Amino acid sequence: MIRPRLPFHQFEASLLWLPCSLLVFMVFATSLSSVASAANQQRPNVVLVFIDDMGWEDFSCFGNHDAQTPRIDQMAREGVRFEQFYVNSPICSPSRTAISTGQYPQRWRIGSFLNNRDHNNERGIAQWLDPAAPMLARSLQQSGYATGHFGKWHMGGQRNVDDAPYITEYGFDESLTNFEGMGPKLLPLTMKPGDDEPGRIWADAERLGEGYRWMLRSKITGGFVDAAIPFIDRAQKNNQPFYVNLWPDDVHSPFWPPVDEWADGKRGLYLSVLEEMDRQLGKLFDRIRNDEALRNNTLVLICSDNGPEQGAGSAGPFRGHKTHLYEGGIRSSMVAWGPGIVTRTNAVDTTSVFSAIDLVPTLLDITGTKHPHDATFDGESLASAFTGDGQSRNAPIFFRRPPDRDSYYGVDDLPDLAMRKGKWKLLCEYDGSSAELYDLDTDRGETTDVSAEHPDTVAEMTKNLVAWHRSMPNDNGATYRVKTKKKGRSR
Repeated sequence: MIRPRLPFHQFEASLLWLPCSLLVFMVFATSLSSVASAANQQRPNVVLVFIDDMGWEDFSCFGNHDAQTPRIDQMAREGVRFEQFYVNSPICSPSRTAISTGQYPQRWRIGSFLNNRDHNNERGIAQWLDPAAPMLARSLQQSGYATGHFGKWHMGGQRNVDDAPYITEYGFDESLTNFEGMGPKLLPLTMKPGDDEPGRIWADAERLGEGYRWMLRSKITGGFVDAAIPFIDRAQKNNQPFYVNLWPDDVHSPFWPPVDEWADGKRGLYLSVLEEMDRQLGKLFDRIRNDEALRNNTLVLICSDNGPEQGAGSAGPFRGHKTHLYEGGIRSSMVAWGPGIVTRTNAVDTTSVFSAIDLVPTLLDITGTKHPHDATFDGESLASAFTGDGQSRNAPIFFRRPPDRDSYYGVDDLPDLAMRKGKWKLLCEYDGSSAELYDLDTDRGETTDVSAEHPDTVAEMTKNLVAWHRSMPNDNGATYRVKTKKKGRSR
């Protein structure tokens, strides 16, 4: 099994003994290397900030009046806010798989959050993401990028699944994760008002890869930032373009803000964590913004992996929460920043419709990286969404619910499938029955089912949606039953 790579150290050697011809050759080779480094430096850097369980309305620039996110708001003022961006699952692990591979996560049998072995088997999902998946990071790494993952992983290596591949086996030069990934990690110490000593959670994760460090849960986003910045510094020193995943644990429950920012109730604690996350991310944003070379050649994307937990974040005008296929579970606010790449500033894009699977081919094209020859993306390359005036994908976006989420947050029978095509949103059961149709142009809150008024649209979309579902590997969603009814947190 491949272990995390050690840092590369350069060394000097005397050239006095070398023959003249060899010296000439080395000067020529060094010149070529310098040209290659200069060419590399012109390729744009990419930073993907993928927040955990945040609602569409939770950035203050998207309408949150209960908390402020000034650092992210500044990125939005200098870039673009996208209002119709989708992730490809309403729950963690499959959403992360989609944004990493450019393919529907069901292709890799990841349809819900990865848990212990028995629970994964019961739901008919994989234990980890197959390293053969067409990873964005690997394509960039093979084309000369420095690649680093800092933050939550949750695509293998958690609970009693301790034989999963290391994160560095997916195309990353360096990684630092939490308790749900293989490799070096930060583990959470918890403190609340009145505590004399911190507590520990997820202590069993110490065995999941070499290297761990305990730190206050309220500071872990900053811990990931403090690892990402030296990685960026080294890449810049080496004239090497970089790709960085910065995937915080925040704002996932349980909520552990700093003791001096403690608040009352679930919503209050959530908002305190949200504001503290924004503050800690600001250090990363400032490092890039205050360096002219990075400022003019770095694309930063900020979004969430799925909708909010009930009673914590807010989906704003949208129906549903995390785990739901209604808009509140799968639509994410997105901020795109990059003064030398993103052509619009302080813009609100209300019309571009695209999803996380589109980011992989898009970023490959923006960075001038060849697409892998042995993979077909479900996503479409939409560079103009960022480098122009906006762009929408041509193909519909398909969704399948987590197999263990037919009933959740008080809804006894959630739709199994969903599809977005143009202005239409269709939801139905696995066999196409119980179809619901919504016109998102006039009813983005999905309040009025208009399926009876548009039978032809329902018939066509249902046919295509069920056909997509049947083309994907099966999970056990049709037969899985929760053994113990328990609302609350899932990863």
